[in-house]
Amino acid sequence: MLERTKTPPTETVVLRFSGPASLREKAVAALREFGFENEDDPIGWERVFPEHAPGRVLQGFRHRDGLTQTTLAERADIPRRHVSDMENGRRPIGKETAKRLAEVFRVDYRVFL
Repeated sequence: MLERTKTPPTETVVLRFSGPASLREKAVAALREFGFENEDDPIGWERVFPEHAPGRVLQGFRHRDGLTQTTLAERADIPRRHVSDMENGRRPIGKETAKRLAEVFRVDYRVFL
């Protein structure tokens, strides 16, 4: 019988170098080829908080209010398949659609953008 085993944690290392400024970009590019990331690069909120994606927010409000996708689509006057696509990240939520959804859920439309 197979037993579950813990996956060993991935070891990471922080590197710090000094050298000629003219070769900085070349060194950074070489390290990226090996899978290193530049810590100076900004990390987007989507990567830090994937649970706050607009589709997940929409799904959360819909479940909070006990609405089906069909009911929400009727109230917001949008096709039901668009609701499904937005919740699953296959369709972006535009400004006009966000305003319609905001009316249904009585929230600020920017939470969906």
